[in-house]
Amino acid sequence: MKIIIIGTAFPFRGGIASFNERLAEEFIAMGHEVVIFTFTLQYPNFLFPGKTQYSDDPKPTHLKIVPILNSVNPFNWIISGLKIRKEKADIIISKFWIPFMGPSLGTVIRLAKTKNTKAISIIDNIIPHEKRIGDKILSGYFVGAIDRFIVMSLSVKEDMKSFTSTKPIIYKPHPIYDNYGDILTSDQAREYLKLDKSGKYVMFFGFIRDYKGLDLLLEAMADKKVGDAGIKCIVAGEYYGNKEKYDKIIQELGIKDRLVLRTDFISNEEVRYYFCAADLVVQPYITATQSGISQIAYHFEKPMIVTDVGGLPEIVEHGKAGYVVKPKSEEISKSILDFFEGNKISNFEEAVKRKKKEFSWRNFVQKILE
Repeated sequence: MKIIIIGTAFPFRGGIASFNERLAEEFIAMGHEVVIFTFTLQYPNFLFPGKTQYSDDPKPTHLKIVPILNSVNPFNWIISGLKIRKEKADIIISKFWIPFMGPSLGTVIRLAKTKNTKAISIIDNIIPHEKRIGDKILSGYFVGAIDRFIVMSLSVKEDMKSFTSTKPIIYKPHPIYDNYGDILTSDQAREYLKLDKSGKYVMFFGFIRDYKGLDLLLEAMADKKVGDAGIKCIVAGEYYGNKEKYDKIIQELGIKDRLVLRTDFISNEEVRYYFCAADLVVQPYITATQSGISQIAYHFEKPMIVTDVGGLPEIVEHGKAGYVVKPKSEEISKSILDFFEGNKISNFEEAVKRKKKEFSWRNFVQKILE
């Protein structure tokens, strides 16, 4: 079977690129032919909040990745769509995560499909966390190009009802991210990161955006009991927005000595060191659909605190693999203290190991093929 993936991949970086590349690897392992058509221009620089869109990692030589698509040039969309059509794909797969991509991806897929092609979209978000005028029109245009949908949270499945009532929509949880290397011991990881091997560490990981609620975690770290227990928080990820806001919060709360700030982009090679160094991964999101961070944590067998928003509670079993709490700083601090003072590490890690088996890439790909 010939499978075309249209979307982010090398030389671009981030979770969507990692997802598409790992998805391609699984299809190839099952004997299918795969080509990824990625962007020549993904975001204009003035729309991109981070330092760079591009990866420092080596090119994945085992994948066929063709840069072709310019997200803001309609003439390019026509040329790209007609070129991809010549591939005569059995399946075209495209992730959807932001309405801005609706016109480009929607047009390319319309032109790339033959009468024998099925277009499938894996929907991260159909309604964005940070809403703008025109979002529904742009997302609706994309939905019109697609035959079938996979959603990775039930909340997104509910959102999709606003866009289609006739096309199949199937729920399948986000597979684990197992492409960041093998599990290390805590000592190995902490030595690499120059952390105290006997310390107690929680971690916020990923791009820092307001909807991810880092401010709630910072407030939780200001709890006197958390400080007295010697617990520290690793903040690992690049600011996508208002760095000054968080600097001010840290200063006002007086918690700088309780934080390990690694606020640059974390390369793929270094991801495992951060997860293996942490005792507990905290996702204090204010809004969410699903999160790839949970699935990295599952791969590295780390318990989690997640907030009761979107699809996060669907993935983490409260009291077993971690905690599900309201997006409030006092609930986050209470769970952090319960985890360390109650010596929950070993029991929670065992529950995480059992749960992670449900999230294999082979199961996910089988659902696409079905």
